[in-house]
Amino acid sequence: MFVDFIGGYSSLAATFLVAVAAAGVLTPVAMRWSVAVGLVDHPRPGEVQRTSVPRAGGHAIYIAFIAAVAFSLLITPREEREWLRLAGLVAGIAVLVPFAVWDDFKRLGPFPQLLAQVLCATIPVMFGITMSSISNPLAPPPFGGQIPLPAWIAVPATIIWLVLMMNSMNWLDTMDGLAGGVGAIASVFLVVVCIGLRQETIALLPIALAGACLGFIPYNFHPARVFMGTTGSMFLGYALGVIGLIGGAKLASTMLVLGVPVLDAVLVIVQRLAGGRSPFRGGDNAHLVHQLRMAGLGTRQIALLIYALCALCGAMATALVRVEKFYAFGALILAVAGLFAFVRVRTVTAPRRVG
Repeated sequence: MFVDFIGGYSSLAATFLVAVAAAGVLTPVAMRWSVAVGLVDHPRPGEVQRTSVPRAGGHAIYIAFIAAVAFSLLITPREEREWLRLAGLVAGIAVLVPFAVWDDFKRLGPFPQLLAQVLCATIPVMFGITMSSISNPLAPPPFGGQIPLPAWIAVPATIIWLVLMMNSMNWLDTMDGLAGGVGAIASVFLVVVCIGLRQETIALLPIALAGACLGFIPYNFHPARVFMGTTGSMFLGYALGVIGLIGGAKLASTMLVLGVPVLDAVLVIVQRLAGGRSPFRGGDNAHLVHQLRMAGLGTRQIALLIYALCALCGAMATALVRVEKFYAFGALILAVAGLFAFVRVRTVTAPRRVG
């Protein structure tokens, strides 16, 4: 057993190092390619950047992730069912990337983006990756606590979940280092959850994602030399959403770890709908990070604050069980809503930050 323990952790470490190295090497290549093809992000209303920056860094992230996962397949055997789910994960990436690249070049409207996201979300469903059950927080051990979902609920619920995750990470990616840092933090805590559930081979997926994000972050932290673009942010949301479903019993943990960006996305949708606007039309500084910026915080301060909140949520996701996680998520909702209210008041009463 001790040998298996050491071997399992050696696989995790090796996979992580491959992902970090691959992302570190590929990101400068993506930067040069981005400039060569004119894929450069210019300042727009609703975003805080001040200079033009290459925006193809996301290619380094997903390629590094796939390379690390492929490496893990060489050193760690998988069951047949897991191979099928890995195929679903990769097939979804293969569908997502062309649409995301198209958006990076052409800035697609909200409706084409949503259609593409729904299409991508259906791919893993076809490979058996669904929200087949949800936890019953009121069921005491040893009676389980899983409520099975019929297909007519599981399939649309899975698609909605993945679309929400893609949009949450995409909308978070409006400030240097945010999406990559949050993706890395969430991935690390998913590794911890997988190990706690004795899903060592599944843990290789989030550890590969964490490594890919961390290899990219040095180029993306403020002041950013490259952005991940739609390709990177949607890939992160998709990958985290699918990993949260593979193996089961991680959905609540994923939701809690990513509670801040997910709640931010939900609150922004509600605000925009209440104002008679499309929920997918930006440029209104509605997101929490924009409000924090307007309240006087700097880019690095905001990134570190969001990192700390996500890390706190991750710690709760790993330490709490069942109904405690639901209580924690309820507290998080109140905390995020309170933070929104605080920065709104601060924005009104404090002079606006310039530069």
